[in-house]
Amino acid sequence: MDFQPTQDQRDLRAGVRDLLAGRYDREALRASVDGAAATGRSVDRALWRELGGAGFFALRLPEDEGGVGLGLPEAVLVFEEAGRALLPGPLVATHLAAGLVAGAAEGEAVVTAFDLEGPLVAHLGEADAVLGADGEPVEVYAGEPVRSADPLTPLARVSVPARPVTAGRYRDEGALLTAALQLGSALRTVELAVRHAKEREQFGQPIGAFQAVKHLCAQMLVRAEVARTAVYAAAVTADPAEVAGAKLLADEAAVRNARDCLQVHGGMGFTWEADVHLHLKRAWVRAEQWRTAAQAEEALAAELLAAAE
Repeated sequence: MDFQPTQDQRDLRAGVRDLLAGRYDREALRASVDGAAATGRSVDRALWRELGGAGFFALRLPEDEGGVGLGLPEAVLVFEEAGRALLPGPLVATHLAAGLVAGAAEGEAVVTAFDLEGPLVAHLGEADAVLGADGEPVEVYAGEPVRSADPLTPLARVSVPARPVTAGRYRDEGALLTAALQLGSALRTVELAVRHAKEREQFGQPIGAFQAVKHLCAQMLVRAEVARTAVYAAAVTADPAEVAGAKLLADEAAVRNARDCLQVHGGMGFTWEADVHLHLKRAWVRAEQWRTAAQAEEALAAELLAAAE
């Protein structure tokens, strides 16, 4: 089994990176943060439609249904790039809703999901539809805003009991695509840390020359590459246990890499102007979506127990 991306897959990833670099660069990211603070909304509808037009949401729909006709491995590569850019919005839910909710595939509709524990829904105020526990659209009447760690992931407590997604292919795919977002963020924070370590000087030399900083950056890279291997493998096999492991490793890589990146940046990493804190806050939220660490551990334990019997 070959886990290396094909040339077509690499071209797809490069195309998405170019699209996001031109349409959602750092300036756009910071504008989104400012806009969300003023309005409580973070989804750019025009960009959402552009993503739809580029096939982001219809990537896995059959061609005879208006989709691109690709599979999970390609979706993982695309979502990795979205995570790298910190693209906000319910990307996973809208992708899963393609073919189920009118306008989702084209980016005309924003779809969120009950992918968090408890009665919390992300981006509820911006969503045209909400996916329930079984992956089918449900009606939600109202939501009370709840303060979110991530300024670009608004949360709401719904007035009806939320049933989190509990099992099945729908949940596994959501967990894997979220792991891909986490992977992209983990890889990006490696880049940010290394760049800063090369540029920032102390005692007449770049801080990257100091052993402690070298080791920190090396550990970040190893963590991200281990997560990348797990995510790519799970995308090929679609095995539930491997998906659980991929989510576990990607969550850890995204959170710990963001923390280490912040440490490499030192005092400036704690400032609002730096982007490091945005990666950390988004990683915290994603770690609670689709499958938490505790749920992933339980899934892996059950798989090991079944294999031993």
